[in-house]
Amino acid sequence: MKPKLSGKVVLVTGAASGIGQATALRVAEEGAITIIADLQEEGGNTTVTQIEQAGGKAVFIRVDVSQPQDVEAAFRRIRELYGRLDCACNNAGIDGDWADTLTCSQENFDRVYQVNVKGVWLCMREEIALMLSQKRGYIVNTASVAGHVGFIGYPAYTASKHAVMGLTKVAALEYAQRGIRVNAVCPGIIDTPLFQRYSKKAPEVDYAAMEPVGRLGQSNEVAEAMLWLCSDDSSFVTGTGLVVDGGFLAR
Repeated sequence: MKPKLSGKVVLVTGAASGIGQATALRVAEEGAITIIADLQEEGGNTTVTQIEQAGGKAVFIRVDVSQPQDVEAAFRRIRELYGRLDCACNNAGIDGDWADTLTCSQENFDRVYQVNVKGVWLCMREEIALMLSQKRGYIVNTASVAGHVGFIGYPAYTASKHAVMGLTKVAALEYAQRGIRVNAVCPGIIDTPLFQRYSKKAPEVDYAAMEPVGRLGQSNEVAEAMLWLCSDDSSFVTGTGLVVDGGFLAR
């Protein structure tokens, strides 16, 4: 069977660890030329090494998605290297500090929005420009179940993931007849480095019990959803948030 992404150029931001890393590894398995974009050079290069050791092709580009000049430079590099971009997974994100709506600082709110919302938007602008020139392309943004419901103590994060869903829907409508599909994945509680940091703030909570399936999700399970949305298998899907949450939102 032919690999689903054979010869396709795929960008994954936040690919130094967690869901981003799992997604980069998975799309590479399916034949993609994978661009690893992250601030964390060590983790990013580790992802590249893992892909190359498995016989795939990958390159690391250091980028802070919240900074316009970084994003512009990264896409200049992508144009120089490949001249095209077939799929993009905008996965880079942060959770920010725990604080309720009253005590959440402006600094915390602004930082979360800079990365989680502005970062996605900055990348989407560059991706859409490239894809319009090709008349084809797929974009997948990482939202969250927090893009559908509220999470006490995380007003900035929750608002940012709702905003990612809004960006996804608008772009999907704008470019639906121009060959570009735009979707999101909405993970539940996934056992990633970001979750490990989050869980230490409330170690008494049984997070696995919050999931109807009785366990945490794994990064590779979300990566499978990302792969599907990056492939022609999902050709009639755009403007949606694919929930990968073990039943969390069904409650």
